[in-house]
Amino acid sequence: MNEIFIRDEFIRLDAALKFSGAIGTGGQAKMVIQDGLVLVNGEICTMRGKKLRNGDTVEFEDFCFVIKNEG
Repeated sequence: MNEIFIRDEFIRLDAALKFSGAIGTGGQAKMVIQDGLVLVNGEICTMRGKKLRNGDTVEFEDFCFVIKNEG
């Protein structure tokens, strides 16, 4: 599982998908999230503004990553 390091307390789901390289654009992120294709902590999440914090996992197709806080 890949790790995505963030500096802030949280990152939004749509931004995390773009930052991880799983999705190319914000528009694409919005579509796959709304279509129920993204899992957060093992459950379907359709909220693109979902706040991801340290330890949260995200799965989309072959991409799987965990959020980690720097420092």
